Amino acid sequence: MLSAVVAIAATFVAEHYGGPKYLYALLMGMAFHHLSQVERYTAGIEFTAKKLVRFGVALLGLRILASDLHDLGWLGVMSLVGGLVLTIVFGMWMAKRLGLPKSLGLLSGGGTAICGISATLAISTAMPQTKEVEEMTLLTVIGIAAFSTLAMVLYPLLVVALSLTQAEAGLFLGGAIHDVAQVVGAGYIISPDVANSATLAKMFRVSMLMPVVVVFSLAFAKSREEAQSNGLATHTKKAPLIPMFLVVFVALAVLNNITQLPAAALGAMSDLSGWCLVISIAALGIKTSLEKLSKLGWRPIALLASEAVFIACWMLAMVYVLRYVAA
Repeated sequence: MLSAVVAIAATFVAEHYGGPKYLYALLMGMAFHHLSQVERYTAGIEFTAKKLVRFGVALLGLRILASDLHDLGWLGVMSLVGGLVLTIVFGMWMAKRLGLPKSLGLLSGGGTAICGISATLAISTAMPQTKEVEEMTLLTVIGIAAFSTLAMVLYPLLVVALSLTQAEAGLFLGGAIHDVAQVVGAGYIISPDVANSATLAKMFRVSMLMPVVVVFSLAFAKSREEAQSNGLATHTKKAPLIPMFLVVFVALAVLNNITQLPAAALGAMSDLSGWCLVISIAALGIKTSLEKLSKLGWRPIALLASEAVFIACWMLAMVYVLRYVAA
C-alpha cells in the first residue's frame, strides 16, 4: 500500500506537471527509506519490488505484433538487433574499463539496448538476487530515466538538423531512445507520423526482451545457485531456469497475434502493466539508501552516458547505410 500511494503521487505529478513518472516514483520512494527498516513493512516492500514487476513485464507481451517485423524490413530489423547486441557488449566492456561491477554493465547495457526501465527490471530477475544486483538495478533505473528524458528532448532537434525523412527519423528515435513513453513523446515533437514509425521500431526492441532474458537466465543459472548456497541471495527460494513471467510474456504475445483481442482489454492490460511497473519502482526507491549511492561516484554516470551515445551513433550510422542502400 505504501508503494502504491507513492506511485499514485508520482503519476499525479507527472500527468499534471510533466516529467517521467518512473523517476518521480523512485525519488519519492527514497524519502521513505527509513520505513524499509521497519519489520511490518519489509514483506510488502520485498513483494512489490521483486514479484509485482514480473507481472508487469509479463503483460508487455500484449504489445508484440508479428506485423511489426514485416513493416520494418529486414535491414531495419538487422539494424535494431545489431544495436541491441553491440550495446550490451559495449556496456560490459565499458564497465570493466571503468572498474565497475559486471552486473552494472549488463543491466545498464540491456536497459539501454532494449526498453529502458522495464528491461532493466526484467534482466535483474534473471541474475543472482544479491544486494549488489539490487543496488546496480536501482542505479541503472535512475540513470536510464534521466538519459531517456534528455534524449527525448535532444534527439528531435538532431532529426530536424539532419533533415531525416519520416522513416529515418522513426528508426533513429525508436532505436536510440530508452523507454517507450519517451520514444512516443520524441516522435510527437516532430509529427504523429514520425511517432508511429518510432513506436513501431521501439516495439520490435521490446519484443527482444524475452530472448535476451532467457539467455541471461541460462547464463546465470549456476551463479544464482551459488549465491543461494553461499547465503548471498536476498531470498532462499530456488529460481526456475526459465522464469514463469517470460512464459506468460510469450503466451500473451502469441495470443495477441493469433486472435483479435478487444481493444478495451488491451488498453486495460497495458495500463495495468504500467501501474505494476511504477509501483515496483516506488518500492525499489523505498529500499534505496542515498548514502550508499553517493559512494559510487562519477563512473556509473559515465557508463550510462557512453551507452546512450553509443546506441545513438549506431542507429544514426544505420540510417545513413539504409539511405545509401535505398539509393
